[in-house]
Amino acid sequence: MSRIVLASSNPGKLKEFGALLADSGLDIVTQGSLGIEDADETGLTFVENALLKARHAAQHSGLPALADDSGLCVDHLNGAPGLYSARYSGTHGDASANNAKLLNAMDGVPTERRGAFFIGVLVLLRHPEDPAPLIAEGRWYGRILTEARGTGGFGYNPVFLPDGYEQSVAEMEEAQKNRLSHRGQALSLLREQIRSRGF
Repeated sequence: MSRIVLASSNPGKLKEFGALLADSGLDIVTQGSLGIEDADETGLTFVENALLKARHAAQHSGLPALADDSGLCVDHLNGAPGLYSARYSGTHGDASANNAKLLNAMDGVPTERRGAFFIGVLVLLRHPEDPAPLIAEGRWYGRILTEARGTGGFGYNPVFLPDGYEQSVAEMEEAQKNRLSHRGQALSLLREQIRSRGF
């Protein structure tokens, strides 16, 4: 069993990864349990930020590292909140304030112009100087609702309605959400890479 460090302190992400990787054969420890602080996210893309986080965790732990960078991109807002999804309202991780700001920004926008997608990028590094990291990306398309619905999940889940569904992400069963989500898609692709290329 390979031991890897998960480069995140986000409790919602940690819960999701725990469920998604339960049968992976990987022994996952969180960077927080090793006393590693979050990396500075100074990249200009989701891929850059995921690489920064993975390198930081690998350097400080001496272990292979898995990092994710994800966010919500809204068409009407030219891709915002994007890289700043977690701190859209100004306070990092305040989902309620972030959702309120997003709904306010979308007030009066017609249904056909409320398109959006979640994006999740995963990076797996064998060591900090790994020149060929495994990288996988998933996108989950839908639209922004006019009001929050549901209490499950975290982040923007209550205001996102996936294409082809009548439930917001926050109204979905966790297993269904994990199967459909951007993070679930990316992880499925990453697991294929691990199987085909070895780790």
